[in-house]
Amino acid sequence: MIAFSRNDNSVLSRWWWTVDRWMLVLVLALTMVGIWLTLTASPAVAERIGLGSLHFVKKQSFFLTLGLGVIIAVSMMSAAMVRRMSVIGFPIALILVVATLFVGPEIKGATRWLPLGVFTLQPSEFLKPFFIVTTAWVLSADFEQDGLPAKRVATALYVAVVGLLILQPDFGQTVLVSAVWLAQMALAGLPLAWLTLAGVVALMGVGLAYAFLPHVASRIDRFINPASGDTFQTDKAMQAFESGGMLGKGPGEGAVKLHLPDAHADYIFAVIGEEFGAIACVMLLMLFAGIVMRGLSHLVDEENPFRMLAAAGLIAQFGLQTLINVGVNLAILPSKGMTLPFVSYGGSSMLALAIGMGMVLALTRRNRFIQASVDPLGWKAAE
Repeated sequence: MIAFSRNDNSVLSRWWWTVDRWMLVLVLALTMVGIWLTLTASPAVAERIGLGSLHFVKKQSFFLTLGLGVIIAVSMMSAAMVRRMSVIGFPIALILVVATLFVGPEIKGATRWLPLGVFTLQPSEFLKPFFIVTTAWVLSADFEQDGLPAKRVATALYVAVVGLLILQPDFGQTVLVSAVWLAQMALAGLPLAWLTLAGVVALMGVGLAYAFLPHVASRIDRFINPASGDTFQTDKAMQAFESGGMLGKGPGEGAVKLHLPDAHADYIFAVIGEEFGAIACVMLLMLFAGIVMRGLSHLVDEENPFRMLAAAGLIAQFGLQTLINVGVNLAILPSKGMTLPFVSYGGSSMLALAIGMGMVLALTRRNRFIQASVDPLGWKAAE
């Protein structure tokens, strides 16, 4: 236990007494589980493609260390600082996403990455948290002054983001961003009729994607009728769960990961199922659920509309991304490139999720004990 006096006005002390330490512990536990699972899942993939067995472990450990620092640093910000960072970061991320369309290499039929020396950046990962918080800021203005076109501005931002994601193309991220945006619009008081219309438009969008995007049509066809195409990864994932049973075969004893291309990334949940069993999978899902429930519990009595909309959106992104990844692994959703938060390998994903979770910790911080008159960083519950 870190010893800080409640009368201590230092930066660390004020952060310690205002941050949700239980949520922080749950997030730290998840990151530790993630690096442990990378250690068991990635060596087989690295050796298969001619790299050192610990190649992905070393890189993920670096990004994990950096990510933990990002979580702590961002969680120390005030709500105003979180908002400013997002308003600045959003257009930068948007420009970088545009850049991928022109200078990004095509990988698996998509241009989602920017090569930066030894590191490859996926700007769309960083676009998500900045877009969510920026949208929350725009929508919160509607609570403070009537007559502002807040929902129309938020819709315009959404159309711009989704349009770029479709051009990459990145159908999985499009679905995720759309679901979070709809949730924020609902919380902001969008009438049920408009929500229904938005849902219909979303379904029409899926239909258009199926009609005009061959890779989307292929994935949906293979999901509906596995015999219609290559379902190698999905078949191997289901084989892993069947092989693991309830208790698993033991750490490092899984055989399916030797043949599963994305065993360390999108399909790491299948590796967990084989090596640690169904019980471990359920326990991991309970850890994810604990983070989501802990975050939502802070919003029940939240009176600040910006805090409520931003935190709810970020938590929804975290929870929905988890459900999508697990659903793909269990073959109950069409295949799509979506990482399991803080568990799947990926530098951009790790750092972007760290920013998002740091924002959640910052926005849910409460000054229950300190009643200091001086608050230079704006850390009081009410801005």
